[in-house]
Amino acid sequence: MPEQQILVLDPTATNPDAEHRALRERGPATLVDILGVRAWSVSDPALLKRLLTSKDVSKDGRAHWPAFAQTVPTWPLALWVAVENMFTAYGANHSRLRRMVAPALSARRTAALQPDIEALVTGILDDLPAGETVDLREHLAYPLPIAVIGKLMGVPADRRTEFRTVVDNVFATHLTAEEQAANTAALYGLLDALIQTKRSEPGEDMTSLLIATRDDEGDGSALSHAELRDTLLLMISAGYETTVNVIDQAITTLLTDPQQLAHIRAGRCTWQDIVEETLRHQPAVKHLPLRYARTDIPLPDGQTIKTGEVILASYAAANRHPDWHKDADRFDATRPSKEHLAFGHGVHFCLGAPLARLEVATALRLFFERFPDAQLATGHEELRRLPSLISNGHTTVPVRLRPTTTS
Repeated sequence: MPEQQILVLDPTATNPDAEHRALRERGPATLVDILGVRAWSVSDPALLKRLLTSKDVSKDGRAHWPAFAQTVPTWPLALWVAVENMFTAYGANHSRLRRMVAPALSARRTAALQPDIEALVTGILDDLPAGETVDLREHLAYPLPIAVIGKLMGVPADRRTEFRTVVDNVFATHLTAEEQAANTAALYGLLDALIQTKRSEPGEDMTSLLIATRDDEGDGSALSHAELRDTLLLMISAGYETTVNVIDQAITTLLTDPQQLAHIRAGRCTWQDIVEETLRHQPAVKHLPLRYARTDIPLPDGQTIKTGEVILASYAAANRHPDWHKDADRFDATRPSKEHLAFGHGVHFCLGAPLARLEVATALRLFFERFPDAQLATGHEELRRLPSLISNGHTTVPVRLRPTTTS
């Protein structure tokens, strides 16, 4: 079949929903330009699941992307493919790195955080000025996951704002390669300082545990310094930014579509249903860079992803594929199946998914109990999207707080 013109993805994400429709219309997979890199964007959920579980698809660019060395020095998203942690690992190396982190995010440990998360949300809500208009992205969606992941990783409270700034920029796709390089240097400076602090003053946190594992084991299985630093980077960034976006999107949707709140109040759905439908309808990550073909991969429409070519998992487009969900563009917390790919699929499925679900459900439940009559302070169409191909949220979420009147 004739090759389609490459679709250039908008780095400022001014109209992502329209872009995702365009991807689906072009077939199961289509060639796109992502900040100068040619990739196969996969938006068909069945094909995407197959590729995400295939041994013929790798996340290790150093080993399986011939253009890695020449691309990384000048590509704005270099950090997404150059880090040395389980995010970019393949095969046995991925299993080794994931095994070191998994215990900290087990179901038992996550469930035990419920009281702490409820207390954090209650404290955040106590500080909100009732009767005024507040940016809930800034004053609810941000502080909760930063506090949770900060405590889990042992990031001092007075350094969390610095981490937030540099992590936000990792997800920004409108910055130049030079700006991203400077941001990466600042991020690694913070991580090195954290490692130094925890090495001299260890605590009951994941950073201290990973440092001890690295320093104590001499059998070759422990983390290298680069792996230690990049594992901390992954856990802090993935444990923070993505949860911010889900809280943002859920609140925005509930205040735009009162019928969904009515479903909750009438018992037709649960807060967990709201969380899952938000993850399906507006996943925290729209596109996730990058994967690589280890062999030629034939596609359902007759095209072929050739060995060494780049694959882009387009989760947001796949989640709304009409072959997967009926009336897929509509948010409906009562739909029987809310399956999605928001946390990935296969061996790279997000370890922090249970924690993110717990944080979002708790934040929503307690917020709407405290402010049942809250209103979006602007039209939904006036909300500005984050300038990012990756991160799926708004720059602000202004909400007018109107608590229940008590006599």
